[in-house]
Amino acid sequence: MTLTAAELTVLGLVVEEPRHGYDLERVIEQRGIRRWTDIGFSSIYYLLGKLEARGLVAAEQQAGAAKSRRVFHATGDGRRVAAEQALAFVREATPVPHPFLVGLANLPLIPAPDYDEALRSRLAQVEARLDAVVRAERAQAPLPPAAREVFSYSLSLLEAERSWLAERVRVSHD
Repeated sequence: MTLTAAELTVLGLVVEEPRHGYDLERVIEQRGIRRWTDIGFSSIYYLLGKLEARGLVAAEQQAGAAKSRRVFHATGDGRRVAAEQALAFVREATPVPHPFLVGLANLPLIPAPDYDEALRSRLAQVEARLDAVVRAERAQAPLPPAAREVFSYSLSLLEAERSWLAERVRVSHD
């Protein structure tokens, strides 16, 4: 059974501990998960419904609680599938479409001064993002191992991009 990144993210959070939709939203926001997934608040219950229909999560209604307070827990199949898919996501170097590369591939269309300005702008954005990720990481310390790995990898990618951009910006002014 194959899961999308969004499905695995939600399932993984439910495997971590039983949660209701609003709790999932809180954790997604708190951990900065939206920086690397496309899970909107409105899609959380949609994803939970898909996972429930596939038998990967089950919900229990708390007595006297609103429907939105149904607590979802992972089934045995949900735990197994989540572990298999997480391992596959880590193991496989799947190409990811990247709009930046599309822009670079069309570099002949961009006047040199505009390209230089775009690089400087992107560098400033990457530096701001790096600062935000570092602040988010520090605010959540101590981090569980999985979160530590996500922050470490994210910071490494941002630092590599910052280094690449800084070299290009420097070269364009020489």
